[in-house]
Amino acid sequence: MYVCSCFGVTEQQVKDHAAAGACTPRQIASACKAGTDCGGCVRTIQAMLGRGACSRRELLDRKRAPAAEGLPEAA
Repeated sequence: MYVCSCFGVTEQQVKDHAAAGACTPRQIASACKAGTDCGGCVRTIQAMLGRGACSRRELLDRKRAPAAEGLPEAA
C-alpha cells in the first residue's frame, strides 16, 4: 500500500527506514522524500512510527544525562 503517492513510497519502505533508525517523520522524509511535497502522508507516517522506543533517541538521552548532572539546581 502506498503511504506517499507523491513519491510512490510504500508502507513497507517506511517500516524499513524506521527499522534502520528513522524515528521521526522528518527522518523518514530525509531517507525517501515521503511527506515533503503535499504533506498529506505525514500523519500516516506519524501513526506508523508511533511513540515507541527509538535507539537513536535513547542514545541522545544517554549523552544528555551526564551533562545535566553538573548543572546547579534551581532554587
